[in-house]
Amino acid sequence: MFGFKILPIILAAVSAVTVSGAAIEKKQSCAKTCGNVCYTQGDINEAVAQGFEYHEEGQTVGSNKYPHRYNNYEGFDFPDAGPWYEFPILRSSRPYTGGSPGADRVVFNAEGIFQDAITHTGASGNNFVECT
Repeated sequence: MFGFKILPIILAAVSAVTVSGAAIEKKQSCAKTCGNVCYTQGDINEAVAQGFEYHEEGQTVGSNKYPHRYNNYEGFDFPDAGPWYEFPILRSSRPYTGGSPGADRVVFNAEGIFQDAITHTGASGNNFVECT
């Protein structure tokens, strides 16, 4: 009629992109957020792998001897049966090798399968709450 064409609009989901000078850096999205700390799936996988390696070798690190058995006193609904083990995940994105463990943990089972991320941030006493 009027010579107009309707053009299709294509929408795409894009993760955050940072432009710095001529370089473009693609940032991964948060797989879990503990308090206000964003952890990527890569951060989680690395923490579980490190904790499971210590577990398999019968070794522990830090004054709290991580990884150690997690008793789930809070009653979280994990995907797999226990026993479960907790191991620190650090906001620095580096694997925990001792020292202050911070507030955040990954939980994995005896096969090394990630169950969830939990944190002391926002919990009362020495309890945990689930990361979102």
